[in-house]
Amino acid sequence: MGIPIRRGSRQKRRGPFDLRRTTFGFALIALILAGGGMALRAAWRSAGNHPVAAGALTVLALATAVVVLRRRRRARRVAGAVTDAAYGIVDAGLAELDAAEAARAEQRLEPPEAAHPVDYAQLDPYAFEEAVAELCRRDGCADAEVVGGAGDLGADVLATTPDGRRLVVQCKRYGPDNRAGSQDLQRFGGTCYAVHGADIALVVSTGGFTEPALDYAEQCAILCYGPEELAAWSEGGAPPPWAALEEQDAGLSAP
Repeated sequence: MGIPIRRGSRQKRRGPFDLRRTTFGFALIALILAGGGMALRAAWRSAGNHPVAAGALTVLALATAVVVLRRRRRARRVAGAVTDAAYGIVDAGLAELDAAEAARAEQRLEPPEAAHPVDYAQLDPYAFEEAVAELCRRDGCADAEVVGGAGDLGADVLATTPDGRRLVVQCKRYGPDNRAGSQDLQRFGGTCYAVHGADIALVVSTGGFTEPALDYAEQCAILCYGPEELAAWSEGGAPPPWAALEEQDAGLSAP
């Protein structure tokens, strides 16, 4: 009894089905076919104006059909080669997309660079005011601007916090042995709310504050940022003053 011989499949085994690869492949083939159809349509319209050319085009199409019918096997090989080339282009494009996405993901995972410490006490008064305004802009107060100068009535920086509150800041660029006193706070307290309409009043002093100044600030709900608080805010170790105030109010209201 003869042993049946199983003929090996002439088709290569395909890998697992990839929806994205197949979709891109069909899209590429569709573009190729559409381009070929448009070219054929343009050629047909051009030949329509010349009967002889139209006849030649018809004969050429018939001859092509005969060749294709006679050489179906070869046509299948050509079609397979075209398909493989199309999938090769698709795979290369997908590989580039994956590489680009991986690069973007790696950039997102990189930790942000730590802010370089700034010695605010070494800045001149105007540069210090501009530095405080820049901190406000960095943390969401896009309209922060320096308004200090003659006739500023105690306001050096005006801004709007991300949640819409009006922030009024007075900047005291003092040396380490010159702390902001209660008189400084009283002058600011007399204008920050009544004149400037502050929702949040903040005094930033590179020299710190005296105890009477801190007592007055607490009575008038004025935030006081000395060198330690300013450094923590600047270097990202603490939230901005308006966010810290929210956390403080939430802690006081908690049962």
